[in-house]
Amino acid sequence: MRVLVTGNAGFIGFHVARRLIERGDDVVGFDVVNDYYDPKLKESRLALLEEAAGNQGGSYGFVRANLADRAAVEKCFADNKFDRVINLAAQAGVRYSLENPHSYVESNIIAFTNILEACRHTGVGHLTYASTSSVYGANTKMPFNEHGVADHPLQFYAATKRANELMAHSYSNLFNLPTTGLRFFTVYGPWGRPDMALFLFTKAILEGKPISVFNNGNHTRDFTYVDDIAEGVIRASDAVAQPNPDWDGDNPDPATSRAPFRIYNIGNNNPVRLSEYISALEEALGRKAERKLLPLQPGDVPDTFADVSDLVSQLGYKPSTPVAVGVRRFVDWYLDFYGKPQA
Repeated sequence: MRVLVTGNAGFIGFHVARRLIERGDDVVGFDVVNDYYDPKLKESRLALLEEAAGNQGGSYGFVRANLADRAAVEKCFADNKFDRVINLAAQAGVRYSLENPHSYVESNIIAFTNILEACRHTGVGHLTYASTSSVYGANTKMPFNEHGVADHPLQFYAATKRANELMAHSYSNLFNLPTTGLRFFTVYGPWGRPDMALFLFTKAILEGKPISVFNNGNHTRDFTYVDDIAEGVIRASDAVAQPNPDWDGDNPDPATSRAPFRIYNIGNNNPVRLSEYISALEEALGRKAERKLLPLQPGDVPDTFADVSDLVSQLGYKPSTPVAVGVRRFVDWYLDFYGKPQA
């Protein structure tokens, strides 16, 4: 198939694009490669995608542009006939959304509108897009289930991603565009973002600096290894969203619709306390962290736990990488990419 992967210079987008190329799909990447974090890391990911395409995988092309640029998006879709679109481009980060909300409007609302319009007008067979576990916000009933209401986000980032789900549903309803939203749960692993906890912790521990541990390390996260996320994304993209014939407007199911619309959680289904996550990192590094214990930050959710029963029953897949294994793989990559510190 010919697949557009937006945000392919980013963490998850890179892993998804590489898997698609390696299985023989023709991939077009679309990324502005901004400086939200070190562009050198993004350029290194892009170089690996070129390499993957050169190793007898599928073809690979790249558009370096902003998804908020409507003309650039329209040209990309006019130049290609996409069978699938996987939208992984977004302004990420919970805490940054408190500082720069306008960036989230541009990257998560305007850009997503451009994607929806382009898919609509070019007859794309299926749009799959990234949402987030953060949409569950003030919900406290565990595990988080897609069929429950998720309308109380605790920060603007989550609000924009919930908006994406609602926007997608409107296009599924109005234009019969199949859409599938994926709520990711705390993704980590090789080639991760430098603003994420595991990256920040690793760098600080190796430099002998204290790490900031919010909520005194007591909150839990359904940490999900990036390869498991990428596999889930591709399986969801391959399984075109279908209408739910049993959908009932008197008792509306948020995860399905009478339109071709679906929402899935992708999580490890095994919450781990942050303090235990740090212990796994200490074990992998062979060094102890100096922990600076801090209170819960504004917008942070105390706990996350993914119900993945739909993912299992409908897509035949369940993420399974243990935290100790995933953290060690990240450390191996980090030391290889940045070099081992001097003794």
